[in-house]
Amino acid sequence: MSHLSERPEKPVVGVSMPHESAFQHVTGTALYTDDLIHRTKDVLHAYPVQVMKAHGRITRLNTEPALDVPGVVRVLTGADVPGVNDAGMKHDEPLFPDEVMFHGHAVAWVLGETLEAARLGAAAVEVELDEQPALITLQDAMAAESYHGARPLMETGDIDAGFADSAHVFTGEFQFAGQEHFYLETHASLAQVDENGQIFIQSSTQHPSETQEIVSHVLGVPAHEVTVQCLRMGGGFGGKEMQPHGFAAVAALGAKLTGRPVRFRLNRTQDLTMSGKRHGFHASWKIGFDADGRIQALDATLTADGGWSLDLSEPVLARALCHIDNTYWIPNARVAGRIAKTNTVSNTAFRGFGGPQGMLVIEDILGRVAPQLGLDPMELRERNFYQPGQGQTTPYGQPVTQAERISTVWREVQDNGGIADRKREIAAFNAAHPHTKRALAITGIKFGISFNLTAFNQGGALVLIYKDGSVLINHGGTEMGQGLHTKMIQVAATTLGIPAHKVRLAPTRTDKVPNTSATAASSGADLNGGAIKNACEQLRGRLLQVAASRLGVNASDVRIVEGVARALGSDKELAWDELVHTAYFQRVQLSAAGFYRTEGLHWDVKTFRGTPFKYFAYGAAATEVEVDGFTGAYRIRRVDIVHDVGESLSPMIDIGQVEGGFVQGAGWLTLEDLRWDTSDGPHRGRLQTQAASTYKLPSFSEMPEEFNVTLLENATEEGAVYGSKAVGEPPLMLAFSVREALRQAAAAFGPSGVSVDLASPATPEAVYWAIQEAREGAADQVRTDVAALSGA
Repeated sequence: MSHLSERPEKPVVGVSMPHESAFQHVTGTALYTDDLIHRTKDVLHAYPVQVMKAHGRITRLNTEPALDVPGVVRVLTGADVPGVNDAGMKHDEPLFPDEVMFHGHAVAWVLGETLEAARLGAAAVEVELDEQPALITLQDAMAAESYHGARPLMETGDIDAGFADSAHVFTGEFQFAGQEHFYLETHASLAQVDENGQIFIQSSTQHPSETQEIVSHVLGVPAHEVTVQCLRMGGGFGGKEMQPHGFAAVAALGAKLTGRPVRFRLNRTQDLTMSGKRHGFHASWKIGFDADGRIQALDATLTADGGWSLDLSEPVLARALCHIDNTYWIPNARVAGRIAKTNTVSNTAFRGFGGPQGMLVIEDILGRVAPQLGLDPMELRERNFYQPGQGQTTPYGQPVTQAERISTVWREVQDNGGIADRKREIAAFNAAHPHTKRALAITGIKFGISFNLTAFNQGGALVLIYKDGSVLINHGGTEMGQGLHTKMIQVAATTLGIPAHKVRLAPTRTDKVPNTSATAASSGADLNGGAIKNACEQLRGRLLQVAASRLGVNASDVRIVEGVARALGSDKELAWDELVHTAYFQRVQLSAAGFYRTEGLHWDVKTFRGTPFKYFAYGAAATEVEVDGFTGAYRIRRVDIVHDVGESLSPMIDIGQVEGGFVQGAGWLTLEDLRWDTSDGPHRGRLQTQAASTYKLPSFSEMPEEFNVTLLENATEEGAVYGSKAVGEPPLMLAFSVREALRQAAAAFGPSGVSVDLASPATPEAVYWAIQEAREGAADQVRTDVAALSGA
């Protein structure tokens, strides 16, 4: 077992603990960014001047009328920017644009003594526009050849030979929608300036260091003059990885120019209409199978809807390509990617970061072609799993380690869920119910863990031990409700050998831990846990020397367990508080900076080859659904999941993440239907689903009636902190089983072996049309039989 993964005696990791802020959450005492305005004097409020057209050049911007509104203090425009007028890492997102690129684009910001004054001031600003044609849909962009960013190509094997050797070849297209993050807390920042002109920003951001970087270059000052803190977020899901930066820059610019604190917060409608979503995709594909139903070749083109600017579209697309194989070995593949440029919000990171989109393509293909191959979809999937010991690699060249876990979780789900018996029960139910059908589907996942960009795979920490024995930890990860801080407390307590109550965690700040990576790519616990462990090991090493001198033994013979230092083979012991007190008076350093870098990674973006992931997380889910043949309405009767989190750092946190990820994935695939006005009328490009009243989110009524989650046992991951694996993103893709069960239930209204297409999201309307397709298959079969009889 590696040093990184080995657990000491009586570890605090692996113990089920409540979320470190759970009490504050449920009692309402937890502070979020926008709560801080009530503790801040003389705050100004920022409000956007939005242009309600999808595309056009600004020919006139008159801010004078706003200044006549009582309570308006200043209007911010591009002329006020002392540094670089850009809020993006690709320098394609003007903070104050001269060209409107989507419906609701903010072109200026009004600062007011009250939010209402700022709102009225924004309404008074006069904007004239030379309106331009707007591309709203993926089809619009593809027809116009409107693309931006990289066009990666992933190739392996001999694609032509693969198709030549195929007994069955299928082609098709598939377009599926994006998804709104709908975090509970909207985008928010609070910027203050001190007597030296230095900026302190409280921001709801997943990436404080990048927020600091963007604010720094907008203001034209070095990074050490900007400090960003994130207390916590009321959800993020990727939506606060890139997009908070510009909003924080607006607040910071306002504070710099007025000398007063500036508060920025989007209301829900503004957040929905101004911030990016999960990328919708279009896929065209051709796939070949041998006579036994094993994949021989795949040729596909994935087109991501990037929106008006690049944001994170390039790495999202890269991860989609890297996950199109999911759990299946594809010996010959050619997969091309491109990013459509549309006049909609700039799409961004969302839990899974392109992985769900790539994996959905192959799962949709297998679900569609299984009946045409005469195979049960479960059997077709299982036949194509990666196999251990075969030297199989992904299409981008990375060996698939722990491939045996693909089959292990698959079998455990079948055993735990009594799948064989239930399939017989479902067949009997369907035979007896012509207008209601049930179906059960199993899908698996293989999700790579690490940032595709190798440089991001590093983390830092600062651990302080005070002379009374209490411990304060700082790390570069942010807390958005996912339980990262809870796990980091457990890691620190385990490494130091003390109870968890001795450890407190400080808010994430750029002046404590610099140059941090985003809390994203499911890597928060791996990177920051490794860094905290490193810092705590430095401190423990110093304290062991002190304990050894007090106990009269060699330092290698001292163990610190549950807050007591003991010598091996002796009854001598020293309490933690006394040990720390002694160390202080011996002038032993009681603080340490920790660092961790993920080893063994390599990625060549030009050739699209390498080993971008430290390891793979595996899982499988079985979902049973019941569908009404008259309406397409459905309910999820039961879900069984087995998921691989290695050796869990915090089991209760991890099970909650699996449950939440699954439900969010089911929302994306079945309910959440983003709609824009695609007419040629005056509101072209307007987001029509602007609130929870028009954008349907999963709720208690969509929860499975029976929901069983099991963490894979004996699953230590040698390459990660205390043998754990990432849990944030992978469970979302377990929801593929919901969509595939709905497809099979719809097909059950037709003859045996009928194949149906199913839109995504698979809303009740979409399921109804799939049922109609199945029924038409039955009618076609009847017509064929009649024709055969007539011919006889």
